Amino acid sequence: MPQPILQITEIEKSFGEVKVLSGITFDQFPGEVIALLGPSGCGKSTLLGIIAGIENPDHGNILWKGSRINDLAPHRREFGLMFQEDVLFPHMNVFENVAFGLKMQKKDKGYIHEKVEEILGLVGLQDLKERNVNTLSGGEQQRVALARSIAPQPGLLMLDEPLSSLDRALRDRLLGEIRRILKELNQTAIYVTHDQEEAFSIADRIVMMRAGKVEQIGTPEEIYNYPISSFAALFLGLSNLIPGKVIIDNNQSIVDSALGLIPFSGDYQDSITLLIRPDSAVINGNEGLILAGKIVEKTFQGNFCHVIITTNATELKFNFLANTDIPEIGEEIKFSINLDGITPILET
Repeated sequence: MPQPILQITEIEKSFGEVKVLSGITFDQFPGEVIALLGPSGCGKSTLLGIIAGIENPDHGNILWKGSRINDLAPHRREFGLMFQEDVLFPHMNVFENVAFGLKMQKKDKGYIHEKVEEILGLVGLQDLKERNVNTLSGGEQQRVALARSIAPQPGLLMLDEPLSSLDRALRDRLLGEIRRILKELNQTAIYVTHDQEEAFSIADRIVMMRAGKVEQIGTPEEIYNYPISSFAALFLGLSNLIPGKVIIDNNQSIVDSALGLIPFSGDYQDSITLLIRPDSAVINGNEGLILAGKIVEKTFQGNFCHVIITTNATELKFNFLANTDIPEIGEEIKFSINLDGITPILET
């Protein structure tokens, strides 16, 4: 197991009487891309500013390669930053914008020319190097900003909601490109976003934040498949949360809930909340938890159809493939829920 390159330990930050960050702790490994994910106002950008040296923590330590850097000036940390509105230099062309950081490092002209050509090739802009940046599309400008950020080879690249001003189709395409570029360069990076799909697309691990604290840390698969709390589940769009009480019948754990008795494996006691995944239902299925209900909403969303069903006075939301034969709104429906699609939520 490699040693962490960045260690964030018990970071605290307040502005006046408002506590913005509390006990933030996580490690990052060389070449790893971490996403700071959470709703607006949860402290993601403040934490990024503290790591960059723009803000000072009230308490806690930031270690880079094992050395404490709390008091190190931002320009001496050799970190790179890319913001949501990362304004390019309008009086410089594409090549000159990308070369800027290398000139500040006082690299020789030969090295700068070679490095900029390499980076422009990596981001697919080699044919636009002499273009005025004001004539570029939004996606092209963001790629120039990324190229300018990575050209000086920062030890850590920090990206603060860099794609939030772009439309969804362009954002999805650039996410794939950014992920590819970061991995080709083995670039250690922190990516700040409030969008779960962005975080899932780009990150090796996710640090989910809530009200200035770390809610959960894990790979995208771990975060999605096993959210640790009701907040985490709801933030990820997983809203089928069913409270119940665990009872034991013939050494079998069963959850007594509004949906009836649900067989369940695991050593749990007393109250529990079950998450039912939106892709776990089968129309007219005969295995698992078998239910009947009524369709109250049905929305076509491209590859799938989003359906809301009421059953036992409980509203459940499911996604079915678009070609599934689904009853119309107001009609009765029989369906089953795969028991593998039911996950315990340990914190409410």
